[in-house]
Amino acid sequence: MTSTGPLRDPANRVSPKAVRLWLLEALIAFVLFLGGALLVSRWVGGSGWSWVPDWFAANSWLLPLAVVLVLLPFLAAEPFVRYAVHRWELADDIVYARSGFLTREWVFVPVSRIQTVDKGQGWLERMLGLATLEIRTASHAGSSTIKGLDHLVAAALAEQLAHRAEELRDDAT
Repeated sequence: MTSTGPLRDPANRVSPKAVRLWLLEALIAFVLFLGGALLVSRWVGGSGWSWVPDWFAANSWLLPLAVVLVLLPFLAAEPFVRYAVHRWELADDIVYARSGFLTREWVFVPVSRIQTVDKGQGWLERMLGLATLEIRTASHAGSSTIKGLDHLVAAALAEQLAHRAEELRDDAT
């Protein structure tokens, strides 16, 4: 059977708290980039090095300004776009996940091929009550990661997937 239409969206969104997680991650990245740009501009501005163009040494403040103008809109929009895109669904014996920001990735993982289901939390995720679910198969291409799930949803889904994968393995023997 060949489908000619677009893929439908998976049924479940990630937790709305994922927007806060991605905003915090974007803020941390922004501060690091801006801090690096400020350090470089101060270092180059007073260096007197002959290989640094005079216009740049005299206007080294343009580097942090450029970082702000280029990155701030991108980093501010990214969490909201990710929330709109990231979805997941457990339908019959398939885990269907969609993710991405600049590119989109649709992943279909047959439950019968699942070898491990891991639930992880970074410190920001723990602070917000979120978790990441990693579904691994023997093939790296068939594995999937679902980020931004509510901790209880991730725990229940991990348990459900592990139980269903075990049932399917028992049926095959």
